[in-house]
Amino acid sequence: MTLVDGAAAQLRVVHALALRETKTRFGTHRLGYLWALLEPAFWIGTFYALYALAGRHTPGGMDLVPFLAVGIVSYELFSKTADRGSAAIGANKALLFYPHVHTIDLIAARTVLEAATYVMVFVVIVGAHALAVQELVVDSLLRTLWGMALASLLGATLGLVLCSLTVVSPTVERMKGPLMRPLFWISGLFFTAESLPSRARDVLLWNPVMHCVEIVRDGWFPQYTARHASASYVLAWIVALAFAGLTLERAVRRKVEVT
Repeated sequence: MTLVDGAAAQLRVVHALALRETKTRFGTHRLGYLWALLEPAFWIGTFYALYALAGRHTPGGMDLVPFLAVGIVSYELFSKTADRGSAAIGANKALLFYPHVHTIDLIAARTVLEAATYVMVFVVIVGAHALAVQELVVDSLLRTLWGMALASLLGATLGLVLCSLTVVSPTVERMKGPLMRPLFWISGLFFTAESLPSRARDVLLWNPVMHCVEIVRDGWFPQYTARHASASYVLAWIVALAFAGLTLERAVRRKVEVT
């Protein structure tokens, strides 16, 4: 079998696993796909109401609904991909007995599903807002998608690390909540890097998720430029997490096969 044939076979495996994950995640609930839209819509509605009650305005005069959608959907894309990836082995251990199915395939399938889901959620939310206000101006669609791709890959590689560590110690599963909750508030969902004091900005920019949000925001809003966001910094995190995750996955593979 050539390298191309092997890659095509693995792509078919990932495709089949993604279809299975779709039915498993959305097919067993009455709300189905609607739930994926309702959760971020609930957060957007809640913070929209808080902004209105407080009389607060977005930085730079950006429309409030797209401003919140950029932050919340980008963060949800990262966090849900990491969460789903971290549980890939536990939820699909029986599939690993098939010779063509590997842990990487499971995480890749879940990553593809989350990326497709949250890109569509973002399109529905900002599309509905555009219909309501009869206006839609996007600065750079490619840069917007690039920021979302970075958030997705960051979540996937973190999920790979957590997935492998969970095999070593189930205690890791309990650490996901305390890890993710603070990120919700310090990733620039409700503020921009440009609006922060320099000392606070220098601290918060150690968080790669904030860079992803800033890149998406820079791509979506013509009036905003994310001067402090760095795709290279996020890619460095992705490469480091991928290296750690692949090393750990190789180390625990035998343990997974035995169990």
